[in-house]
Amino acid sequence: MNNVWFVYVVRCADDSLYIGVAKDTQARVDVHNSGRGAKYTASRRPVKLVWTEKHEDQILAMRREIQIKKWRREKKENLIKNSILK
Repeated sequence: MNNVWFVYVVRCADDSLYIGVAKDTQARVDVHNSGRGAKYTASRRPVKLVWTEKHEDQILAMRREIQIKKWRREKKENLIKNSILK
């Protein structure tokens, strides 16, 4: 069974950042862009995937998500800047 989870960051149309966790990031971005994702992103579409990080289980991914959400925007932007997704 594939138990890989990802922490991801999407950039919203208003340039805000949304951090989440998913098993399939592209499917999750599609859900966000359909308006059925998080309430936050529903009014800020379209969103674009700008960063992902792989984790071996959901708990680790959720811990990392919480950590990143607490960061200042500048630190989040540096994380994205150093990403291969850009």
